[in-house]
Amino acid sequence: MTAPDGRQPTPQPLDEYRRQARQWMSANLERRDDRDTAQPPGRVTRETTVEGLSTQRALQRRLHEAGYAGITWPREYGGQGLDRTYESVFQDEASGYVLPDLGIAGGATFFVCAPTMIAHASPEFLHRHIPRILAGDEIVVQFFSDPDAGSDLAGVRTQAVRDGDRWILNGSKIWSSGAYYADVGMCLARTDWDVPKHRGLTWFAVPTTAPGVTVERIRQINGNSEFCQEFFSDVELTDADVIGEVNDGWTVTHTMLLYERGGSAASGRSAAKGLAADLGRLIAAIPEIADSAARDVLAQVHTDDLARDALGRRLVRLMASQPALTANLASYGKLASGVLDPIRANLVMRLAGPAAISWTDPESPGAAAAVGLLNSRFLAIAGGTTQMQRNSIGERVLGLPREPAFDTRKPFRDVVRDAQHWSGQVG
Repeated sequence: MTAPDGRQPTPQPLDEYRRQARQWMSANLERRDDRDTAQPPGRVTRETTVEGLSTQRALQRRLHEAGYAGITWPREYGGQGLDRTYESVFQDEASGYVLPDLGIAGGATFFVCAPTMIAHASPEFLHRHIPRILAGDEIVVQFFSDPDAGSDLAGVRTQAVRDGDRWILNGSKIWSSGAYYADVGMCLARTDWDVPKHRGLTWFAVPTTAPGVTVERIRQINGNSEFCQEFFSDVELTDADVIGEVNDGWTVTHTMLLYERGGSAASGRSAAKGLAADLGRLIAAIPEIADSAARDVLAQVHTDDLARDALGRRLVRLMASQPALTANLASYGKLASGVLDPIRANLVMRLAGPAAISWTDPESPGAAAAVGLLNSRFLAIAGGTTQMQRNSIGERVLGLPREPAFDTRKPFRDVVRDAQHWSGQVG
């Protein structure tokens, strides 16, 4: 809350904030054990279930009620309105405790969707949604990609048509991580077919339980089914569900891509300390890694990890000094992950050896290495392919000529019509 004179209250000193946070965590949170702390990404089990989510929602609500959710988010919408140093202090103190785990959709909610909403949505919209998000009552996912648009994010054909004081949504979205247990989807829809494709788009908040919304899960190569496809059949929405301005959805999209590609990390990041957790677990579990050949591979993985960490910290500094280029500079980090993740996964598989081919414990380091290989191409595709990142860097950072495009100035209705009769010949 603001003071009677309109000023924000003076935040407490950092050392006092740290002390109080430490005391609260000790009294209210469960300690992590070594296995939880070292749990690598790409795990085989622990797929988020609707049933198990209730416990995590309750823990998120407890965190919010104590004032440790939305630490940097605006106070008028339920956040704490503090700067990033306070969030860094909290995360530092919380590293040894079990925090709410809302699954892959929880990450999208807090690090992509909600920050995008805060940047573009109306105060009325934010008053309705942000407090519920902070309390764990509303999990938000991205209804972004259309099945027939490929990598062309502006080429969506899912449409919302004005009908009096309503919008009627029809179409389909795909690759929506965690949508089967989410409460709301941020949906990009075409609202004007008679302007170029980037200018006729609008974002809507779509309740996943609204009449006409069907969510189907997709089986993935790693055994999970967290990807989803959604179908919309005459879904009724209102202007209160619009995020940003009607037909200005591409502006909102730029912000979402910034957060999705990690461009919000301007808080500063500390240097990596020692070997990555998954490598430490692997060494402890497989004595053969002590031989010289394995040590060479281990050194290569560790060197790549350090180089990527250094790149990330340099990008944070560049983003802070060149805010106008933040979204495009974030493409460097996304490109690095898309290129290096498969290399790293293959090297870790070499280290794990037979333990990554067969295992009895699905949480073992060998199982994690195998699933890491299966997941290693994820960031080369999701959130924009490596080819798209190279285009963004070349055109918007290095100033290289843009690739020729035939559809950026034509009404999207004509683009769709002409594509149906395109022969593949130019001229």
